[in-house]
Amino acid sequence: MGKVKVGEEIDQKVINTIRFLSLDMVERAKSGHPGMPLGASQIPYIIFDRFLKFNPKNPKWINRDRFILSAGHASAMLYATLYLFGYDLTLEDLKNFRQLNSKTPGHPESFKTPGVEATTGPLGQGIGNGVGIALGEKLLSLLFNKEGYPIIDHYTYVLCSDGDIMEGISSEVGQLAGHWKLNKLIVLWDNNGISIDGPTSLAWSEDVLKRFEAFGWQVLRVEDGYNLKELTEAIELARESKEKPTFIEVRTHIGYGSPLQDSEKVHGAPMGRERALETKRRANWPLEEFYVPEEVLKYTRRHVQLGEEREREWKKLFEEYSQKYPELAQELLRAFKKEWSYKSLKNLKFEGEMATRKASGVVLNLLAKENKTLVGGSADLSESTHTLLREFPERTIHFGVREHAMGAILNGLSYHGAFLPFGGTFLIFSDYMRPSIRMACLSRLQVLYIFTHDSIFLGEDGPTHQPIEQLPSLRDIPNLYVLRPADANEVKVAYEIALERKEGPTAIILTRQKLPTLDRSIYPKEENAKRGFYILEEDPEPELLILASGSEVHPAIEAKKLLNKEGIRVRLVNAFSFELFEEQDKDYKERILEGVKYRVCVEASSERKWHRYVGREGLVIGIWEFGRSAPYKELAKFYGFTGEGIYKRIKEHFGF
Repeated sequence: MGKVKVGEEIDQKVINTIRFLSLDMVERAKSGHPGMPLGASQIPYIIFDRFLKFNPKNPKWINRDRFILSAGHASAMLYATLYLFGYDLTLEDLKNFRQLNSKTPGHPESFKTPGVEATTGPLGQGIGNGVGIALGEKLLSLLFNKEGYPIIDHYTYVLCSDGDIMEGISSEVGQLAGHWKLNKLIVLWDNNGISIDGPTSLAWSEDVLKRFEAFGWQVLRVEDGYNLKELTEAIELARESKEKPTFIEVRTHIGYGSPLQDSEKVHGAPMGRERALETKRRANWPLEEFYVPEEVLKYTRRHVQLGEEREREWKKLFEEYSQKYPELAQELLRAFKKEWSYKSLKNLKFEGEMATRKASGVVLNLLAKENKTLVGGSADLSESTHTLLREFPERTIHFGVREHAMGAILNGLSYHGAFLPFGGTFLIFSDYMRPSIRMACLSRLQVLYIFTHDSIFLGEDGPTHQPIEQLPSLRDIPNLYVLRPADANEVKVAYEIALERKEGPTAIILTRQKLPTLDRSIYPKEENAKRGFYILEEDPEPELLILASGSEVHPAIEAKKLLNKEGIRVRLVNAFSFELFEEQDKDYKERILEGVKYRVCVEASSERKWHRYVGREGLVIGIWEFGRSAPYKELAKFYGFTGEGIYKRIKEHFGF
């Protein structure tokens, strides 16, 4: 490789290489965001070159430091950095920026590009993910580290923009990070004073540093963001913090060195060929596209060997740890492989009447005994959602009334690896965390959502708390399993599904009110729920199909009895999960749905999604308005969700 240059000259060359690779990527794609890469490329460079502990040949090394680009619109800058520092990206990958099926999409995707730690772009999410990752480091170190064996010991760096800090989620997660004293979290704010609409002063006049100081952070300012010595010293000071996360303001210029410097016009669109060439001329940079000086590659690629050496040193330490603490070592490795255990559920049987939220609490606490890294909590509703890990208070997370933060932090725990994270709230408040749920689905994260108080039958709290459109809305999100158990024993099955599912999140939808436990000596076994829909009761040559989910299964059973008395033959199907049902083969689907003339569905939610199964002529017994405040049994009568009510609606609609 030859002698590697070190010093200010090579620093500047590497930074300019990142800048102009990014600029070329945007210009070639004819779309993208050149402003931040031109203005802030020195920040990821300093972090990767001076501080980040990583092995580009093994991007998933357990004890690596994590770098998250919360300002995901500057993805070109991240890809250029990863390429230079030896990750599995080629110059050709950079040239395919924003093209179909490339490894360099418009915003970073964690499952697509080696070295990308979190899927970012919706502003504020990356900060939340960073808090979750830093929390993961702290929790794992408490659970597994022993004296002399710092097996888990790493930093989390987040680079964010003005927009990230404007988003409300930044305050939610910032409050928690300070409260939790996540001292190994370092957030750098690229403060260039420009947003898409113009100067940030159009909508912003607060003192951001005072805000984060009030949250319990150490706050630092780098007045000249291009002074590498000042920037390095600030990060060094941040790493010395023992009790506080650190927030560093770095003053920069958007579109630095270009004809559009300090203009909003350089934020989110290519500058055009002539301006791009002029920017290179001003920096005395060759005009050649995708130019990478040989000495730059020599300098940055030395980190490949350094990273391999660091991981070898860690592996040696881990081998010693494994000999001394074999059970802990094996448990840690199993957790990173997502090898979850649910042996305790094998012989678990519920009887009598029980709210499914209560059954969930029983199951969750049994699973916590088997899985050391099952962690989570609720948005200040632990008693109502039954999400307290009673024997493991150190693994119960109190998020406060911060659903959106909870969602992003759960994602961060999943990004970190080794965790099976869960979060609980009322189904109605899933709306507050929907962006984080969507990101979990997109990023294929194994996260568990426990949504209780699942319908108007939560009762007296009234329409502000009664979910109507939430179930179909969640079912609209790709890669989200939505499971609605009909009784306590199906709750157990729901958790088994969630633990087996590695490539996406699962939402378990639970009741506040008590439900009867189905007698499985009469009805099919609860394991049938793993196929999504299953026949609960069948009549010879049925003429009517009733599909019902969750708590509405029970009045549907009563309605079937009334219909049978009149000689109407009914197939009753438990619609436990749309997503699981759609994964079944054609023959199974036909067995469930075909061979009947009339179809009806019963669910205390809005009708959307159901017509695909009952057809245009079918009957949807659902909710078409916001609920009302009353005891739940009165609401069931008022809205027709009783055996008698369902029976009457079917008779009226089909003319039986």
